[in-house]
Amino acid sequence: MTADLIAVVMLLAVAAYACAGGTDYGAGFWDLTAGGTERGRRPRWLIDHAMAPVWEVNNVWLIFVLVIMWTGFPVLFQTVFSAMWLPLALAVVGMVLRGAGFAFRKPSRRLADRRLYGAVFAVASVVTPFFLGAAVGGIASGRVAPGTEASADAWSNPTSLLFGLVAIATTAFLGAVFLSGDARRFEAPDLIGYFRRRALGSLAVLTALAVITGFVTHEDSPHVWHGLTHGLGLFFVVLAGVASVATVWLLRRKPGTWVRVTAVGVVAAAVIAWGMAQRPYLVPTSLTVADAAGAPATLTWLAVVTLVALVLVLPAVVLLYWLDTHGELEELTDSELRREGGTAGDGAAHDS
Repeated sequence: MTADLIAVVMLLAVAAYACAGGTDYGAGFWDLTAGGTERGRRPRWLIDHAMAPVWEVNNVWLIFVLVIMWTGFPVLFQTVFSAMWLPLALAVVGMVLRGAGFAFRKPSRRLADRRLYGAVFAVASVVTPFFLGAAVGGIASGRVAPGTEASADAWSNPTSLLFGLVAIATTAFLGAVFLSGDARRFEAPDLIGYFRRRALGSLAVLTALAVITGFVTHEDSPHVWHGLTHGLGLFFVVLAGVASVATVWLLRRKPGTWVRVTAVGVVAAAVIAWGMAQRPYLVPTSLTVADAAGAPATLTWLAVVTLVALVLVLPAVVLLYWLDTHGELEELTDSELRREGGTAGDGAAHDS
């Protein structure tokens, strides 16, 4: 019972990271595709200002997942990181480079340096979710089992590649939705429509990729496919679909707070559907929750520590997001918000 509870908490933490971290990766995706220096100046200006106060805090959920995994399910941790060490290592490198690129781009005075650090940030924002998605695809397709040695097939199979593309499309969707709201908050009307169109386009791509992934999963991972088409897995798939329709309807109107809620609902419901589809396995169909769980005493203490951590950390994270969305963490003048051309880029750099 305790092991099942800890497994649910870990799944919810994965969903939280997919939504919070995914939004930041999505901002990097749109930074990469914004165009040249002049064409991409305004979108990049918004991305810098929207991400600056909160981009580091989203990794809290990733750390939370790792702590639960290696403490509560050591067999799962060993299995995944032994078989998937290469894509996971590349994802970690991407996280480090992404953070360094974002941190160094803004204070850099030379245009060449800003371009270099910006490129590192943007490319790493695409590479990292791809490799994380590929690792998840390898797990979902059952190519990983206790004792499995690292191999390219574990994470370069059709399911893994599609999961990697789905991860990129998901981050692009979340990033565009949140940036359209940030554009309204920063009184940049030209960027509201800019990111709203990209949100709708990325949701269409995500939907197409999800359908294709479903067909591939039917052949490549029948256990997960069965879980997605029955019971709780099907319920959360339908919930993700309903949230998608609601998001489209809200995006076609004036973007507000509710569109962020429905967008997060799409991603969270999809992640939870995947977790429910794998039951009772953590690694289909070779490692169940009970087999992977640590000692009962360890799980009990982990449950206590997790509860304490949530009580302490969750309110602080919610407060941070609230302060950010209400403009309490950064004060900008009207001239800075509407400044275009080179002056806008330089002003954003000096404000950091």
